[in-house]
Amino acid sequence: MEPFTRLDATAVPIGVPNIDTDQIIPARFLWRKRRDGWGHLLFHDLRFNEAGAPKPDFVLNRGAWRDARIVVADCNFGCGSSREHAVWALYDFGIRAVMAPSFGDIFYNNSFQNGLLPIILPAGRVAALRALLEQSPGSRVAIDLETQTATGPDGAIDTFDVDPFRKECLLAGTDDISFTLGHRERIAAFEDDYQAKVRWL
Repeated sequence: MEPFTRLDATAVPIGVPNIDTDQIIPARFLWRKRRDGWGHLLFHDLRFNEAGAPKPDFVLNRGAWRDARIVVADCNFGCGSSREHAVWALYDFGIRAVMAPSFGDIFYNNSFQNGLLPIILPAGRVAALRALLEQSPGSRVAIDLETQTATGPDGAIDTFDVDPFRKECLLAGTDDISFTLGHRERIAAFEDDYQAKVRWL
């Protein structure tokens, strides 16, 4: 996955609370075995009608927001089932960050494992950002992970919290497994030393 350092991009407002993982990626598509190629299925039933044509009223089908890389959502985004595919679909579509007052717990953790930055901000501020984006479609938000700041279209700067280990992994473009494998030599040395001390095991 790509390292996440700084992102200055179009942000799309999705002001519906409790967007669950089945809305993000419907369960009927989960038979697919690939890790990539999920972007065209993102928000499938919200984006397309039964004939497969784009619904003109859905935000990601509107010209100003088609290339958005940041979602400014409402509360409890990513709730529902634990499917990692929801993050895959967002990431593959091009979304690199989601700002919301709260997230589904499993979705929140899956995001870090797959290069997507979930940012928690106060509900009032997130609502204000959505209002700004709706007033001026195509407006941008700048996110700096190193300084843990997000600058809205109004120029206001918000700070956000992020776990130091998760931050380190995002900056490096790695996940828990890759991070662990990066310490192979130390792990092997520890195992050799431990085996020497407890030969009776």
